[in-house]
Amino acid sequence: MTPVPPPAVELSADQARRIALRAQGFLGAPDRRGGVPGVLRHLGAVQLDTISVLARSHELIPYARLGAVGRRTVEDAYWSGGRTFEYWSHAACILPVEEWPHFAFRRRAYRSRPHWGHDLPDGVYDTVIKQLRDEGPLTATELGGAKNGGEWWDWSASKVAVERALMYGEVVCTERRGWKRIYDLAERAIPDTVLHDDLSDAECRRRLVALAGKSLGVGTRSDIADYHRLKGEEFDAVVADSGLVPVVVEGWAKPAWADPEALAKEPRGRHRTTLLSPFDSLIWERARTERIFDFTHRLEAYVPKQKRIHGYFAMPLLAGGKLQGRVDPAREGTTLVAKQASLAGPKAVVPMAEALVEAAAWVGCTDIRVDRVDAPELREPLRTEIGHALQRAYR
Repeated sequence: MTPVPPPAVELSADQARRIALRAQGFLGAPDRRGGVPGVLRHLGAVQLDTISVLARSHELIPYARLGAVGRRTVEDAYWSGGRTFEYWSHAACILPVEEWPHFAFRRRAYRSRPHWGHDLPDGVYDTVIKQLRDEGPLTATELGGAKNGGEWWDWSASKVAVERALMYGEVVCTERRGWKRIYDLAERAIPDTVLHDDLSDAECRRRLVALAGKSLGVGTRSDIADYHRLKGEEFDAVVADSGLVPVVVEGWAKPAWADPEALAKEPRGRHRTTLLSPFDSLIWERARTERIFDFTHRLEAYVPKQKRIHGYFAMPLLAGGKLQGRVDPAREGTTLVAKQASLAGPKAVVPMAEALVEAAAWVGCTDIRVDRVDAPELREPLRTEIGHALQRAYR
């Protein structure tokens, strides 16, 4: 007789939300001793993006969890000491160097692509590798030029070659300097203990599913697969051996899985009040964000200006374990400008003021201006609370 599997653990919607917040570092005391490297290990991946408003997104991620950690400290934590590498995960991400072996399946897949959409003249690839071996680390410009002079995607042959080598795993990005990648050979930059592609595709995917489940706390098939951009069928093939526990979550229409450590102890502690980057892993997947927080969020940076609802780089406000609004920020000298603030209601006024004042201080602003609030009757209360919060911050 086929054994009957044990019934899935049942979670309330509130339990699932708090598990997710704790897993992402927003519930409970922050691990200040672990610092920025600890945040990266905890999340498993920090997304990179070119947009910089308050700061670049990879700086905003540890700030949201640890508070006003120095921006130079953030960069040093990412790029010094050989602790990380940059690769394609959820998107272009900073990853803990110990996870290098678990992306072997993706490196193998890239190597099997014949052209990658870019033709490459004979000998260029080998020339770039030799130049890095003799002279590296180097930027694409130092390797012979990043572009041909056309549109942004019109890469030079040397840029195509070094990016191909990056995806193959022969080259790594060791640093971002002025947003330019600094390339070096993997054999020089990655520790010998992890510099291998020995793991099978199945083992790589099993590990990434387990990591994603731990970083999310609880999630559906699409939640967990999307974390490192696996396909649904790749998730299906390994989830039974991943160590994740099947759960049923109140109000969730689809099956879910949870990290067993997340289920072992009730999530308790202080909630962070902060502004989130739109590229924060707490809100990566829109369907998950709506399901957990009843909050619809969309990055509108690439939406025509006249069609934007909340603004170019609207940052959600996390307070009390809920998403209570958003603000589209800008900087004018030492003034942080809230170009548009959207609030869930009067109870969001105080946390929005506190979050704006903390963010302003972090980026070196001493004043805050509110241009527009979606609920006009909340504009003056918000300005008043900002004044009070500034007084408390600077007295």
